[in-house]
Amino acid sequence: MALNYEKLMQLKREGDRFKYTDRETMLYAIGIGMGADPLDKNELPYVFEQPALKTVPSMATVLTRIPLLKDCGYDYSKVVHGEQRLILHRPLPAEGELVASARVTEAYDKGAGKGAVIYTETAARSAADGQAMFTLNSVTFARGDGGFGGPSGSGPAPHALPDRKPDSTVTLGTSHGQALLYRLSGDRNPLHADPELARRVGFSAPILHGLCTYGVACRAILQSVAAYDHTRITGFDVRFSAPVYPGDSIATDLWVDGTIVSFRCRIPQRENIVVINNGKCLLAA
Repeated sequence: MALNYEKLMQLKREGDRFKYTDRETMLYAIGIGMGADPLDKNELPYVFEQPALKTVPSMATVLTRIPLLKDCGYDYSKVVHGEQRLILHRPLPAEGELVASARVTEAYDKGAGKGAVIYTETAARSAADGQAMFTLNSVTFARGDGGFGGPSGSGPAPHALPDRKPDSTVTLGTSHGQALLYRLSGDRNPLHADPELARRVGFSAPILHGLCTYGVACRAILQSVAAYDHTRITGFDVRFSAPVYPGDSIATDLWVDGTIVSFRCRIPQRENIVVINNGKCLLAA
């Protein structure tokens, strides 16, 4: 089975429902490294329900898992997550029920041997009042599926980082078991747990989930720019550029221009390889 452009563009789902509790909210926060110091009064509200539990904005990426592309025809073994974008229409509650819809919005054929790029959108609303909660836009790079007959071209250009030195840098460590913990938030891909599989596909060890790195970057901005006020972050966009290994330290370079925070993430102990690029965080005014 191969990609078919017409069928791909018709893929959509409506009315999928997802419930989550404060358990999932705390598990997500711990999975991106919060609570490592249980005496940290700034992070404790994200991992302890009293007096009121806060939510990490990037948690929106794990609350709705819709298998939209599961049987689309691409070679799953050669698929990578290229970009992730998030719009928060209002802060996430600590628990709730969501109703979500998903669709393919764009697909580009880079040519035989060059891959395909698929854009999907997931929109989630509160089941309680029907109001919009968040919109996710993901870019999937199917490296083994170029030449399927779709249009050539590319989507919107990524956010450009400012042409100056970063205003600040926040470095956060990851634990050697972090991928095993983070996968309990929903992504059970064995690439993040099975050493033999990781070696077979070219990695020296299981890699950290890209969306876990995304969450660590969000945590860095919460800490350094938003004063741990989760309600200030209203958008969070990134381009993934290289894998992270559990145990790596992630240095997030930040540029602050009013309500726009530009950022990138790199690994100092691995020759400063950039693992997230073209990052853009929107802050409430």
